[in-house]
Amino acid sequence: MSDTENELEAAASKIIADAEAQAAATAPELEPEQIIAGLEAQISELKDQTLRAVAEAENVRRRAAREKQDASKYAIANMARDLLAVTDTLARAIGSVSEETRATGGEAIKALAEGMEITERQLLGIFERHGITPINPLGEKFDPNFHQAVFEVPDSGAPDGVVIQLLQTGYVIGERLLRPAMVGVAKNAPAPKGRDAPATGGLLDTSA
Repeated sequence: MSDTENELEAAASKIIADAEAQAAATAPELEPEQIIAGLEAQISELKDQTLRAVAEAENVRRRAAREKQDASKYAIANMARDLLAVTDTLARAIGSVSEETRATGGEAIKALAEGMEITERQLLGIFERHGITPINPLGEKFDPNFHQAVFEVPDSGAPDGVVIQLLQTGYVIGERLLRPAMVGVAKNAPAPKGRDAPATGGLLDTSA
């Protein structure tokens, strides 16, 4: 039993004892059965109040522990959001160095490209250790909670509403969004209606 429960139990016992003494002093004319029934009702009420107080104290303790955990987990969110620009710059710099440039640009260019790749891996490793993970939704259904649609691609051959291009990687920290992924989404023309509609049959699309 916790200290809070012990304190509440002691307080309840004292209240019960005081109630018994008061009942004995102020109601001598009552029958013993009536006194007992009254005390039992008071005891039941006090027990109910004690249980509620214990439950409320436990809720407060859990809420404080959760808030402390969240504060620790998300304290770096602002700094991490600022560092995303660094990862973007590294990715663009690495992507700008083609394989041909590496092969013909000499050892200095090759070493520079490799150094940028190592730096990028280290930075992403630090992100991972702190619960920061990338969002790469290619081939997934568009989710407005984590994706930002920049444009739609008509007649792409992909199912309607599926992410088919990734312009910028998104990130989450824990369960919170740091930055949405910027994407292009497939947008197919609506099926024709009336006489021009194709005959039904064949495979049924159940992807919706």
